[in-house]
Amino acid sequence: MSSTTGGLLPDRHPTGDFFVCDIFDAAPKDDMASMEHPIFSLSTRPDTRVLRYDHNGMSVEVTPSVRGRATIHDKDILIYCISQLMAAVNAGRAVSRQLTLRAHDLLVATNRDTSGDAYARLKEAFERLAGTRITTNIATGGEETTRGFGLIEAWEIVRKTRGGRMVSVRVVLSDWLYRAVLAKSVLTLSRDYFRLRKPLERRIYELARKHCGRQRSWRVSVAVLHKKAGSAAPVRVFRAAIRKMVAEDHLPDYALEEVEGDMVVFSRRDGVVEEAGPGIGLPPLLPETLEAARALRPGADVYALEADWRAWWARTGKAPVRNADKAFLGFVASNSPVESLRPRRAEPRGYGFCPGFVADPKR
Repeated sequence: MSSTTGGLLPDRHPTGDFFVCDIFDAAPKDDMASMEHPIFSLSTRPDTRVLRYDHNGMSVEVTPSVRGRATIHDKDILIYCISQLMAAVNAGRAVSRQLTLRAHDLLVATNRDTSGDAYARLKEAFERLAGTRITTNIATGGEETTRGFGLIEAWEIVRKTRGGRMVSVRVVLSDWLYRAVLAKSVLTLSRDYFRLRKPLERRIYELARKHCGRQRSWRVSVAVLHKKAGSAAPVRVFRAAIRKMVAEDHLPDYALEEVEGDMVVFSRRDGVVEEAGPGIGLPPLLPETLEAARALRPGADVYALEADWRAWWARTGKAPVRNADKAFLGFVASNSPVESLRPRRAEPRGYGFCPGFVADPKR
């Protein structure tokens, strides 16, 4: 008789330790360490240069593989993984740095097309992320170590179609990045981040999001911004690109202004609301309210919905609120799951949709 139970071989590849990415409409989140420091390439061609960066006692050395350094667009994969993990942590679910994700869901969530070429590009992105090596002393989760690691430790295509297109993928994040998630050292991004085509626009948005924080504005010299962005272009070319961004004015959440002294000022647009609190004008929601929101929108990230609601409230004039909890649930009920899957966030239809709001007679 076989020594294995029921005559079966042991399961050599259990999936129980893998966190399954299955949270609908998770808010895009990015780790603060990589937002602060220029780890990702802004080039649209394979970048095989070794990057060395030192700033305020922090050091980073990024060594690419023969396929080139991971790009700012490759980072979409990490943002998707971080977003799923943080939504699960906020919901009280168990997480792991080993994730199983559906390639199609990742493409849709990051506003990419779902053609055959898109799946091929996604495979190349995984290869660059795994091949790019980081040596740094940047602390994540309150722990500073000088060590080398890959942006992701491993990845594999678990299932693919008959035509070879990937269906599901397993990813193992670096311990460095996973610590940032557990410590909640992350910031929520605008969903319109994924609509920015140019690598420099994405990088400048990251820096604005990281440095403005709860401030109304952030002032920085062009020279320092050039260094922080990690641009390989000469400063004069970088300055011209920033001036074009100022003129076009389509950066999500933030407006740019060039001022005297070769400086750039980033200002938060009215719609950006950092968090709840008396200073913001809306009280924290009750735990029961968040549970009710989960029942209304199964699978949705209720913390993302709350952020959307607060931002809409600020953007539309801060109408008086009798009952914040009822107002929030009205917002949740009035925004359909179909709308929230679209690349651009659906806008609520006005005061009348949301119980608990009282129209301002002055408006």
